Amino acid sequence: MRRLVCVLTLVCIVAMSFCPAAEAAKKPAKIRALLITGDDVGAHPWREMSEATRKALVDSKRFDVRVCEDPHILESKNALKAYDVIVFMIYSTRVKMLPEEAQENLLNYVKGGKGFFVQHLATASFAKWEEFGKLCGRRWVMGTSGHGPRSVFEAKVVNNEHPITKGMSNFKTDDELYAKLQGNEEINVLVEAYSDWSKKTEPLVFTKKYGKGRVVHNAFGHDGKALSNPNVQKIIARGVEFAATGKVK
Repeated sequence: MRRLVCVLTLVCIVAMSFCPAAEAAKKPAKIRALLITGDDVGAHPWREMSEATRKALVDSKRFDVRVCEDPHILESKNALKAYDVIVFMIYSTRVKMLPEEAQENLLNYVKGGKGFFVQHLATASFAKWEEFGKLCGRRWVMGTSGHGPRSVFEAKVVNNEHPITKGMSNFKTDDELYAKLQGNEEINVLVEAYSDWSKKTEPLVFTKKYGKGRVVHNAFGHDGKALSNPNVQKIIARGVEFAATGKVK
């Protein structure tokens, strides 16, 4: 009898030891995101912006985020293979152009089915690289694009059926309202706002296809305060997930 009890106890212990592994197997794998940052214009506190964006992703519990402060990581095709999505938020006056290999790696990465999420002034990067502007859908062009004074304005959710903005309503935010972004690529606008500066309704969040991949463009994000808006945080977390997987859980 005593031997039987010991055997049953051992069986229970072994079974229990597999429970954590079984539970872990039930949890969906986290999305691997590479956040590229490291520079911006003086008016943009890039470290604060990067951390606020990273935190929005981590707090959603859907991402494993790695931060890189050098866009030259794009030169390594092998490095990029480790990630499902690139979160691009660097505008560098230091790195005016990427080497051709890095350009090809980024474009092929997205064309092959991965995600690209670009935020705020990052679209102004690599001004002479025409295809980068096409990748972003719309881009900030120095001397043409602009905005009025930073202020509180209403953002209009024009598609609340899309996975990124599903169930969302119009919201107010304290930010720069980007206007006159350049480009004529076909885009799917999710959020827009009327600009007193351009006297036009401007697209602020939109998606586009690029090859087999997905691009999400988020024009919000002047600083940590702008990025602390709960609706903007929701757009970031959902937008990066959609860019990576084509859906939002």
